[in-house]
Amino acid sequence: MLLFAKCLQKKQHDGVSQFLQRAESEIHQRGLFSRGQKILVAVSGGVDSMVLLHTLHLCAPKNRWKISVAHFNHQLRGRASIADEKLVQQVAQKLKLPFCVDRADVKKFAAQAKISIEMAARQLRHEFFARVAREQKFSSVALAQHADDQVELFFLRLLRGTSGEGLAGMKWRSASSADKKISLIRPLLGFSKAEVLEFAATEKVRFRDDATNFSNDFLRNRIRNELLPLLTKNYQPGLTKAVLRLMEITGAESEFVSAVARASRPWVSNNKGGAKLETHGREARATATFDKLSVAVQRKVLQQQFVEAGIVTDFELVEQLRASPEKFVSVSLEFSVARDVAGKISGRRQSVVEKFRDDELKVSGRAGRVEFGGRKFDWAFKKYGGARVSQQPRTEFFDADKIGGEIILRYWRAGDRFQPIGLRSAAKLQDLFVNAKVPATERRRLGLATTAAGEIFWVEGLRIGERFKLTPETKRQLVWRFEKGPMGLIGLG
Repeated sequence: MLLFAKCLQKKQHDGVSQFLQRAESEIHQRGLFSRGQKILVAVSGGVDSMVLLHTLHLCAPKNRWKISVAHFNHQLRGRASIADEKLVQQVAQKLKLPFCVDRADVKKFAAQAKISIEMAARQLRHEFFARVAREQKFSSVALAQHADDQVELFFLRLLRGTSGEGLAGMKWRSASSADKKISLIRPLLGFSKAEVLEFAATEKVRFRDDATNFSNDFLRNRIRNELLPLLTKNYQPGLTKAVLRLMEITGAESEFVSAVARASRPWVSNNKGGAKLETHGREARATATFDKLSVAVQRKVLQQQFVEAGIVTDFELVEQLRASPEKFVSVSLEFSVARDVAGKISGRRQSVVEKFRDDELKVSGRAGRVEFGGRKFDWAFKKYGGARVSQQPRTEFFDADKIGGEIILRYWRAGDRFQPIGLRSAAKLQDLFVNAKVPATERRRLGLATTAAGEIFWVEGLRIGERFKLTPETKRQLVWRFEKGPMGLIGLG
C-alpha cells in the first residue's frame, strides 16, 4: 500500500512538472513574456485563473518574473462576489504577491449604457486591468482562457455570424480593448479544461465555482452545457481537437488573404497615420484590376478600408460594393460610399428625401433623416459587435433584426400596448402615461415608433421596448436619434 501511494504521488508530481514545462515552453516559444518582465495576472477566483496564477508563480523564480494580482468585483452575486474577492486576496498574501482590487455596480452600469450585463462586466473589467497596468507600468496582463474557451467562442461566433478572422478565435497575444498599448496574454490557451482541473486537484489549488457558469440564460453557457456535450457524444468524440485544428487553419488562411489584399492596394501610402475615405471624384492610381482578384481577396480589400476608416460595416454592404462598381451605398446618416474599378472606396454626403402623411410616416433603408410632427429623426442600421454604446442625449439603441427593415412613426392611439424594458409584460400605453404623470392633454402629441407589424418599440419619454433591447445575440443595431420640437413636452434628453 505504501509503495502504491509513493507511485501515485510520483505520477502526480510528474503530471504537474509536465504541465509547468509545457506552459513555460509555450511562453518562451511564442515570446509571450521576456525574462525579468512585470506581469499583471487577472484573477477572478475561479479554477482557471487560480491555476494560471499558481503556474506563473511557480515559474517566476527561474524567469525572474515580477508578478502582481488584479481582481475585479462585479458585485453581481452578493456574498459570493465578496467571497471571491476575499479568496483571491488571501491567496495573493500567502504567495507574497502585490494585490489590487476594484468594484463596480455592473447591473447599474449596464442599464445606464443600455447593454447586456455580460458586455458591461467585460468592459468595466478590462478598463480596470488597463488602468492598473498603466499606473504600475505593466505592459502585459495575463488572462486564463484555455482551449475549451476557444471551442466555445468558435461556436458562439459561428451562430452569430462572423468572418474568417472571427472564427480564428482568440490569439495568444492581443491588444487590450481598453488600451491598445497593453497586451493581453493567454498562456493556457493550449491546455484543456480537464488538464486545468487536474493541475488544480494535484496542487490543491483553492478556487471558487461561479454558479452563473451553470445557468443557461447566456448563449455561451448553453453552448458549453448543451451543444458541445451533444456534439461530442453523438457526432464527434474528438470535437475539441477538430475545432482547434480548423481554427488554426482558418486563422492562417485569413492572415494570408489579408496580406494579399494589402498588397493589392497600390494606392495605399506607407505612412502609418489614420486612414479616411476620400471625397468621390479623386481617381485611384492603381495598376491592378479589382475584378481579376479572387472573391475572398476582393472582400478583404473592401473590408480593410472600412476598418482603417473606422466605419462599421457588414457582409451585405461589402457584397453590394463588390458586385457594383461606381454605385453608391448608404453606410451612415447622410453618408454613402462607392468603389471604383480598382477597388478603392470613396465617400460622399447624401441628402434624404422622404414622403409621408400627416398622421403616419413609414421609413426604410440603411440610414436616413426625416421630419415628423415638428421633430427630426435620424436612424442608421449598423453592425453590432458587443461594444459599449455611447450615451448621447435623445439617442436610443435597438436590436435591428427584431425591428425589421421598415419603421412606422405615428402618434398614440387608444388601445395601444407597450412593454418598456424591465416590465414583465405589455401594458396599456394610457396606464404607462398615467404612471409617468404625462398630462392627458399632451398624450396624443407624443410620438412613437413601431415595426411593420405594428409592435411598438419606442415611445417618446418612456424606456425602450423590452423585446428590442441589445443582447449578446444581437448582430445589428438600430441607432435612433431625435431632436426636440413641438411634438411633445417630455423627452429623453
